[in-house]
Amino acid sequence: MKAMKIDAPSLAALPGIRHGFFTREGGVSGGIYASLNGGVGSNDDAHHVRENRARMAAAIGVAPERFLTAYQIHSPDVVTVEAPWPAAERPRADAMVTRTPGLGLGISTADCGPLLFADPDARVIGAAHAGWRGAFTGVIEATLAAMERLGATRRGIRVVLGPLIRQPSYEVSTEFVERFAAADPANVRFFAAGKPGHAMFDLPGYIASRVEQAGVGGFEDLGFDTHADPTRFFSYRRTTQRGEPDYGRHINAIALAD
Repeated sequence: MKAMKIDAPSLAALPGIRHGFFTREGGVSGGIYASLNGGVGSNDDAHHVRENRARMAAAIGVAPERFLTAYQIHSPDVVTVEAPWPAAERPRADAMVTRTPGLGLGISTADCGPLLFADPDARVIGAAHAGWRGAFTGVIEATLAAMERLGATRRGIRVVLGPLIRQPSYEVSTEFVERFAAADPANVRFFAAGKPGHAMFDLPGYIASRVEQAGVGGFEDLGFDTHADPTRFFSYRRTTQRGEPDYGRHINAIALAD
């Protein structure tokens, strides 16, 4: 079987933590969704998506019905998870935290930044969807605060950033740059010159800065660019540039072992 997930060394070394940043390989979907599409919001065959998600759940050692994703809205909103929810009742949020073993917390991405969090001593985990809007409005800090409410400590938390769009692929408008500069003039360091009226945004650099300023115990960036590697990754921006009708979604998941 092709490599269906990427493991972060810093998380793989922690006892009692299972995780995976899943690629597009190793599933059953076809066409533009080939092959490990986990997106319940895509127009892919629902049976294929369920099988793909079941494979991902198995890879991190949880039951399919305990492999959970929220209805993501590009917000800083976090939910504390204690039990599975019906698929039709997914909470509207962009991060989840838990101290309940055997629950897989999954984040859906196709260019945005997936963040997995773990405090192995407190046995508290989290997962967050950090696109530019979520990162800008505080989803990282909100996730850390929610973990602390469950008993985690800031210095005990390890954070990993998975595959996402990177600066050479991420063109934005000057208005976008101005919004970040207005919030903090130091943010201009995350932008490089682009074509007239545009700039290139370093989303992973911005996310890393927010994580490190929060004072966590460790941070790892896996270094993959979703836009630049169509063999391994789905990409919303690449799909848009190609004029394709839809795109697959990655799931990036973490669980506490029972």
